[in-house]
Amino acid sequence: MKDEMNMAGLGLGTIAIHAGQRPDPTTGAIMMPVYQTSTYVQPELGRHLGYEYARTHNPTREAYERNVAALENGAHGIAFSSGLAATDTMMKLLSAGDHVVCGEGVYGGTYRLFDKVISRLGIEFSFVDSSDPAALRAAVKPNTRLIHLETPTNPMMRLSDIAEAAEIAKAAGALLSVDNTFASPYNQRPLELGADIVLHSVTKYVNGHSDMVGGIIVVRSDELHDRLRFLQNAAGAVPGPWDCWLALRGTKTIHLRMAAHNTNGQQIAEWLDAHAKVEQVYYPGLPAHPQHELARRQMRGFTGMISIEMGSLERAAAFVNGVRIFALAESLGGVESLIGHPAKMTHASIPRDRRYAMGLTDGLVRLSCGVEDVQDLIADLEQALAAV
Repeated sequence: MKDEMNMAGLGLGTIAIHAGQRPDPTTGAIMMPVYQTSTYVQPELGRHLGYEYARTHNPTREAYERNVAALENGAHGIAFSSGLAATDTMMKLLSAGDHVVCGEGVYGGTYRLFDKVISRLGIEFSFVDSSDPAALRAAVKPNTRLIHLETPTNPMMRLSDIAEAAEIAKAAGALLSVDNTFASPYNQRPLELGADIVLHSVTKYVNGHSDMVGGIIVVRSDELHDRLRFLQNAAGAVPGPWDCWLALRGTKTIHLRMAAHNTNGQQIAEWLDAHAKVEQVYYPGLPAHPQHELARRQMRGFTGMISIEMGSLERAAAFVNGVRIFALAESLGGVESLIGHPAKMTHASIPRDRRYAMGLTDGLVRLSCGVEDVQDLIADLEQALAAV
């Protein structure tokens, strides 16, 4: 049976389909099996076949980890049961007394984890506007050990200059981690721009089918991998084999899905930008976006994520309640289109004054544009806006 394919020099679509896997050596099955087992029989005391216990090792999980690592042009993938589990485990690289500079525009669950949980363990946080490199640099302290960014941010679609942030982190002797969930490996590869750690809520674009919850970290450093692998096993927030198989199924079409998300997102953003009932559109693919040129430099495409300002909670509620194809739901990045109200849904844990300081008002609506026919999506938004 052939060995795992060498991915060097291959395109992203080929990597997505083949990386990290080989046909099953027993049957020749072309799809990775679901190794639905909690333990492994050992031939004799002191000798095993590379697998002892499923929290530590699982062949389905390993194939999935290798696949996403290749998509990010990294060396190692470490999988977790959710995106927040990945973030939580990453924070266990730190110790009491350490300081973290964090972009203020991170996902509400990340803010809640840092502000309400990790900070109680003696780790200090400074939340800053990470779209401003000077703000990142000014926030660094002698005990800064990590700079954490989300770019584009959720939901304001602000960008951080990853290469410049990497220089700031290196000068401070700190690690740079980038939450790449909104962009996906198709549109942006932070490790190539100098980041030490890239993480995803796999639930979103990486899986792309809204049928599992998962997270992953990708690194290039062997030393960082060893530390994170130890923490993965020690803390135990691992995904089950079926979720790993679903994610691995999802990555096989990431290049096709993301191209469609990008196309639909761009067309819908341009249409919304011209609509009289929409006060503001936040989308890095629009020339009016203040960081459009940065987006063109560090991203391949601008995703299907769009945020719009409707002016008030009442108008936002009327809009999100009026759609028919778009589904009012949490999450993003699936093939189906979703719509949400961040202030009352994904970012409800962030205090109102902090939200408003970032521009995240009660009138803000977030769209996750799926891969349906774009004219059907526009018609749906048109009929919903007509009633606002």
